[in-house]
Amino acid sequence: MTTTLPTFNQTLETAVITFKKVFNANPDVASCAPGRVNLIGEHIDYNDGYVLPMALPMVTIIVGKVVPNSNIADILTCCDGADDPRRIQFQLDNVTPGLPRWANYIKGVIHGSAGMVAKVPGFNAVIMTNVPVGGGLSSSAALEMSTLTFLEALSPGKSTLTLTDKALICQKAEHEFAGMPCGIMDQLISVMGKQKHALLIDCQSLATQQIPFSSDDLAILICNSNVRHELSDSEYPTRRKQCAEALSLMNLTSFRDAKLDNLSALKNSDEVLIKRARHVITEIQRTYEAAEALKGHNFEQMGKLMTESHLSLRDDFQVSCKELDILVEAANKCSGVLGSRMTGGGFGGCTVTLVRKIAVADVIHAMQTEYGKYNCTASFYVCEPADGARLINLK
Repeated sequence: MTTTLPTFNQTLETAVITFKKVFNANPDVASCAPGRVNLIGEHIDYNDGYVLPMALPMVTIIVGKVVPNSNIADILTCCDGADDPRRIQFQLDNVTPGLPRWANYIKGVIHGSAGMVAKVPGFNAVIMTNVPVGGGLSSSAALEMSTLTFLEALSPGKSTLTLTDKALICQKAEHEFAGMPCGIMDQLISVMGKQKHALLIDCQSLATQQIPFSSDDLAILICNSNVRHELSDSEYPTRRKQCAEALSLMNLTSFRDAKLDNLSALKNSDEVLIKRARHVITEIQRTYEAAEALKGHNFEQMGKLMTESHLSLRDDFQVSCKELDILVEAANKCSGVLGSRMTGGGFGGCTVTLVRKIAVADVIHAMQTEYGKYNCTASFYVCEPADGARLINLK
């Protein structure tokens, strides 16, 4: 069975009720921003490649109210997985990172938007989310982008920030305040998400293109393996270094200029470098072809490319793990599945599967049964592309 999450309306209602109880007032500003899943294009965002994410219907909601003549932010989070304390107060003109860690995402956005968003007044706020935290669905970008949308609504005057400006502010917040050297994909899709569309992002130029992704009989099935191996943190910088080394040995400045023929320049080097470069070169091409397949409603081709992506991530980039491989293999054996792959950084986290709606229940049962043989339990979410960050009308 799919994992039951609070609905959007339930999450909003809980946030509003909590705000009334804590602050003895009604909130008059509310924002939300979604998590995301990457359909294809893994470990190529930092290699000038393309990525093809979609925004999820699960969101992080912030409700709040300006406090006149105040310079204090008073914020309560009710999000699962947040470290203590859950309520924090700080001065808006003296924002520095620290504990609790969850507040650093908010502080980073406040700090990064200074001078770009009109002066933020003191405020009270409550944060709620139905994005699974720690599941690789970018709950951090949802929090950052919801925060920026909230701050814009609190501030006097009309914002002149472009959507790309907003993504860059939130990415910088994660780099400098949360200490996470993320790419730009998560923030861009959280602000640019559109119903019934995926977003093709050119990570070299930051150009974006909305790609229609709508089918009456297809759905995206996300499966959280509920495991996260420690390798995920140490191997990420290693992969980046290996890619840079391979690029240098090929005498190129960008993988966008690389072809499979260029791998011959690596024939006398470590075989690992050949594998890393081969994944990047082929994944860039696969992602571009996947966008074209979606445009042409060629969903069978899209599924085929997703499965090829997983094999490349498993064999050449070596960032998969036993649990992800079990889930992908179990899905691909099922009738109604067009393709399946790991998504995210790897070594745990989630898989994403393109599946016919009529087969979803059977596919979940088959994946869970196979996974259970290894004493593991997965969580499942059935999703379609959703809208990006926005304000919520509380009236």
